[in-house]
Amino acid sequence: MLDTLDATVVRRWSGAGLTALRAHQREIDELNVYPVPDGDTGTNLVLTLTSAQRALALDLDNSAEAGRTAHGHALHLLARGALLGARGNSGVIISQVLRGLADSLADEPEVRGRQLATALRAATAAAYSAVAEPVEGTVLSVLSAAADGAARADTDDVAAVARAASEAAGVALARTPEQLPVLARAGVVDAGGRGLCLLLDALAESLRGDPAPVEEPPVPPSPHPRPPATPRETGSPDFAYEVQYLLDAEHDAIDLLRRTLRGLGDSLVVVGSGGRPPVWHVHVHVNDVGAAIEAGVVAGRPHQITVTRFADHVAALPAPPARARAAVVMADGPGLAALYTGEGAIVVGGNPSPRELLAAIDGSDAEEIVLLPNDGDTRAVAVAAAREVSGPRVTVVPTRSPVQTLAALAVRDDARRFEDDVIAMAEAAGACRWAEVTRASREALTMAGRCRAGDALGLIEGEVALIGADLTAVGTELLDRLLGGGGELITLLFGADAPPGLEPALRAHLASRWPYVEARGYDGGQPVYPLLIGVE
Repeated sequence: MLDTLDATVVRRWSGAGLTALRAHQREIDELNVYPVPDGDTGTNLVLTLTSAQRALALDLDNSAEAGRTAHGHALHLLARGALLGARGNSGVIISQVLRGLADSLADEPEVRGRQLATALRAATAAAYSAVAEPVEGTVLSVLSAAADGAARADTDDVAAVARAASEAAGVALARTPEQLPVLARAGVVDAGGRGLCLLLDALAESLRGDPAPVEEPPVPPSPHPRPPATPRETGSPDFAYEVQYLLDAEHDAIDLLRRTLRGLGDSLVVVGSGGRPPVWHVHVHVNDVGAAIEAGVVAGRPHQITVTRFADHVAALPAPPARARAAVVMADGPGLAALYTGEGAIVVGGNPSPRELLAAIDGSDAEEIVLLPNDGDTRAVAVAAAREVSGPRVTVVPTRSPVQTLAALAVRDDARRFEDDVIAMAEAAGACRWAEVTRASREALTMAGRCRAGDALGLIEGEVALIGADLTAVGTELLDRLLGGGGELITLLFGADAPPGLEPALRAHLASRWPYVEARGYDGGQPVYPLLIGVE
């Protein structure tokens, strides 16, 4: 039994927590309140903790530095890595839990039971602040209960406090269906709360001194493939390599770094993401790769270094001109990526991390950037990334469907003031009603009644509204329901699994039933949803 939570315990906890999440990854993915086969909470938590573990592994020095305790140093590395690699809403919340712990415990000479209890309360506050509209019956309730349990223990025995927090979290998790009716209908507990319980269990085990694996398991594959990046997004063809890295460096070292890199190449972007020490994302096109990396070593500590030789890539789309304003869109599907690129947007693959969004922001060469997340889960990641940017102005327009993003991009006008353009895009997205057609992955009780695995589901703005046997029949009924409330323009996005006859059947139905409505259809290639519908 250990007396304090020190840097060694932090590292042991990180490894044990990641191992536990990987072991239960599929179970957590399947704790989905809807029977739609897009549950990825477990995958997102594993990816988030993998990023945190990597950040910790890159710095093996447990000694205190710059007035920071050794455990504080380790906790801040863990929190920073989790934030930059956070996936989905659940990953962002867990990154804020780690940040709350790090901020509260960093300056404590020793972390005993009462300090840990106080830190869990700070972590709860940080997690709640990360959510625009907190809902009870979620991971937030489980975290709050864990903090309450730790406080009730009222002891300096840190292992006892961790155990009390873990036990209280388990009780709260079992109660989530009572707090959130949608969980009760589906017969499941909250997926994010389940992941948090595993992490708290791992903390209690680590403080007992139990041996735990600290090696980093391999990263699981992304649930869906991402569209390829454009090989050369800006800059002169005179330079053969793209060099990117994250850099821990103080502000006064950055001016020299910029001057040095500017003399080596072009397309230079150095953007700070805050924190202590500050973290910078460095991007440059050069011929002398070694000199570009050496400049980073002189300035601070470069890590996550990537080098791309442009000649190794296939020909790509023409490079967009430098611009004062840009839109960054999160999209899953090659057709969607092509549509958004055609509208002048920068596309990032589905389920991105803040690190990937920061890289897109850096590479945009824009002073004003709009982020369009395309779904509610990715919105939290977009907000987290926007908060990390220092320099360009970044705003999130909270689109929840790809069709809303198309509507927003259609009204974008760089000649307007940035604030007015953001308002116009948000209004266009909000005025676009949206629906989805998919197949149920399991039996469940929905707002439209009970469905079985394989049933066709029609969702209107996220809620199951129709259940049927045939995708086409559900799609046509969805169109009737949506157009019954008015509409002049229909957008149809066909997914990777759309049956061949779906588009002609829907067009024939619209021509006979709604002849005055304009319909536009596109091959989106998105997974999970064979059909997405937008009505304006």
